[in-house]
Amino acid sequence: MVLRIGNASGFYGDRFDAVREMLAGGGPEGAIDVLTGDYLAELTMLILGRDQLKDPASGYAKTFLRQMEEGLGLAHDRGIRIVTNAGGLNPAGLADALRALAAKLGLPTRVAHVEGDRLPAVGGALAANAYLGGAGIAACLTAGADVVVTGRVTDAALVTGPAQWHFGWGPEEYDKLAGAVVAGHVLECGTQATGGNYAFFREHDPALFRRPGFPLAELHEDGSAVITKHPGTGGLVDVGTVTAQLLYETAGARYAGPDVTARLDSVRLTQEGPDRVLIDGVRGEAPPPTLKVGLSRLGGFRNEVVFVLTGLDIEEKAALVRGQVEDALAGGRPREVRWELVRTDRPDADTEETASALLRLVVRDPAPEAVGRALTGAAIELALASYPGFHVTAPPGKGAPYGVFESAYVPAADVPHTAVLPDGTRVPAPVPQRTREPAPVPEPDLPEPLPPGPTRRVPLGRIVGARSGDKGGDANVGVWVRTEEEWRWLAHALTVERVRELLPETVDLVITRHVLPQLRALNFTFAGILGEGVASQARFDPQAKALGEWLRSRATDIPEGLL
Repeated sequence: MVLRIGNASGFYGDRFDAVREMLAGGGPEGAIDVLTGDYLAELTMLILGRDQLKDPASGYAKTFLRQMEEGLGLAHDRGIRIVTNAGGLNPAGLADALRALAAKLGLPTRVAHVEGDRLPAVGGALAANAYLGGAGIAACLTAGADVVVTGRVTDAALVTGPAQWHFGWGPEEYDKLAGAVVAGHVLECGTQATGGNYAFFREHDPALFRRPGFPLAELHEDGSAVITKHPGTGGLVDVGTVTAQLLYETAGARYAGPDVTARLDSVRLTQEGPDRVLIDGVRGEAPPPTLKVGLSRLGGFRNEVVFVLTGLDIEEKAALVRGQVEDALAGGRPREVRWELVRTDRPDADTEETASALLRLVVRDPAPEAVGRALTGAAIELALASYPGFHVTAPPGKGAPYGVFESAYVPAADVPHTAVLPDGTRVPAPVPQRTREPAPVPEPDLPEPLPPGPTRRVPLGRIVGARSGDKGGDANVGVWVRTEEEWRWLAHALTVERVRELLPETVDLVITRHVLPQLRALNFTFAGILGEGVASQARFDPQAKALGEWLRSRATDIPEGLL
């Protein structure tokens, strides 16, 4: 009794054709039972909130509605249920639009939706949304829904909901639910589980990664799952690609959610065959008594100018123009002024572009006028009065609004999680009767260290994989190795202190190391490295997507026997 769940979207803007590919793929014997689509990231909620300010009837992912112009018919023909969080801030609105589309296409599609995640916005927030679990989705499917639309649910709920419906799991079958959570976390980012953004891509045929197929999970009644993809699609599914995604945007051993707290330190991964990885052994615990709430608000206004510095005397040119701009801003300085010199230049370069460095100025302020004319005038009026070769990458325009994402927590019982069934009946989702506050697990024993021996100074990434990402203003970097010998070295060598040395920008941050021996992995969280979150664009890499690759590029002493 296997439930085959595929995913066709990892974010709002993912590959448009993936819905059709997943619905039509697999052949008669390999068709999926449920297709999911994840459209909501922290930044997306802010974008949808701004959309709804202009048009109260909007607030959902319009891309999904366009995908369903073909997808509803394919799903009907193949008997595939569709579950998506594309409803965003307005799941009822998207459900109504889908019903109208089904009627236009002459299809008997039954549409249900889940609501209750949207809470009263306070403190200037554009939106406040609780992360719901899968119970409402399960109720909709049980009532015969062909399409279930949600707002803000956890990414894994798109899998736990169908699993509860299909297998009839009770709310306290924690190990089974935890297995579904882990499978859902692997699927949620689409092709990141099938070779996308994969650290060891160079070890395989480059053609594999030109167009990775989207992943699917064969979920079993005991909570175990096999991660795979449709035959004939691009990409790769192996223990490494699945490990990378398991470490993405997670932290310690306890991965808490509204359905269950999954123990990531219990996960076992086994390569069953080509493009087939078994996940089993997952243990679960009672969920926490609170739900996470994402608060999206406008943080103010920002603007930027990028000065191009070419040829000789780069540092001196940067100092000259920086001093000139600072003098011009003295009478009305924005609240935040950040300068960053990026040395992309090379000596004796044979093209002008490779002879040039970039000096980036970013300003932020609560008032738009402070980052508008005040900045553009200060920069452009220097065009004939500054360093030799003065020019900028683009004329600075008006200041643009930026967003801030914050997290809060509310009692789960205070959130009106509701399934709105195809016939309009409203059914409250049950609240967990048993809960448990998640706490850090004791640090596991480390493996026996390798004996002393000769080393060679090479990039860490010669043997270590990594994947990194954002959670609000924090970031995580998960690193892993593939053999027990490598793990014996990594577990002792990559301490918090060593990470600070390798990543000097993190020297003043609170860094926490989490040890996951069964995955041969370490997960590091960096508190506050992203300021007020991705929408505030506080860093060059505002979502910390490449933080792990920077770490892999740093040279360190690795035992020669591992190279």
